[in-house]
Amino acid sequence: MESVWEYRALLLSGTLVTVQLAIGSLLLSVLLGFAGASAKLARNPVSQRLANAYTTLVRGVPDLVLMMLLFYGGQQVFNDLGSVTGLWDYIEINQFTAGVGSIGFVFGAYMTETFRGAILAIPRGQIEAGISCGMTPLTIFRRIPWPQMVRHALPSFTNNWLVLVKATALVSVIGLHDLVWNASTAARSFRPAQSFTFMFAVLIIYLILTAISDAGLRWLDRRYSVGVRRT
Repeated sequence: MESVWEYRALLLSGTLVTVQLAIGSLLLSVLLGFAGASAKLARNPVSQRLANAYTTLVRGVPDLVLMMLLFYGGQQVFNDLGSVTGLWDYIEINQFTAGVGSIGFVFGAYMTETFRGAILAIPRGQIEAGISCGMTPLTIFRRIPWPQMVRHALPSFTNNWLVLVKATALVSVIGLHDLVWNASTAARSFRPAQSFTFMFAVLIIYLILTAISDAGLRWLDRRYSVGVRRT
């Protein structure tokens, strides 16, 4: 483990990139999830079809393939569109942006189903009762759907987040200097047997990240489950 300690700064910087990538991807996936859930629950058949096509595409295509398409092909399509319309000049999509965009896009589909199920679990009569009491739409959302939606969505949300954290390891294939990339680079400085040691260190770091995340989300689940009787 002396070799791991020697490269601790490199592993720490890779861990920081991994955490930033995971948080950025989560924010994008939540935004896409809310948009997709709203589209699926809308009465407009066009928005429903588009949302269904989105979730079907993500379920049928591997995450790594989507990431490679966005990194290698998305940049060309984006700049060709800018050249045709004249709205922007050449823009380079770096590895971090491609990672956030692809992982966020993928997990946005999973968040769509998470939020859709959570919204459907809320009785419509409660919202109608809030309207009859003269509540504003913002007050109704804050006091009636939101607390219940969080409680219903948290189990699936927790699972999506933990899988998302593990999926960040995929960005190493497009050259982002994340935890896996930095550990692999450090391992190449030693004999091949050291690769196991560095990958074992990566395993421990990912376990720590997921354990912290799981503890925080369990606390949040208890917070929103106060007064709820569980069978």
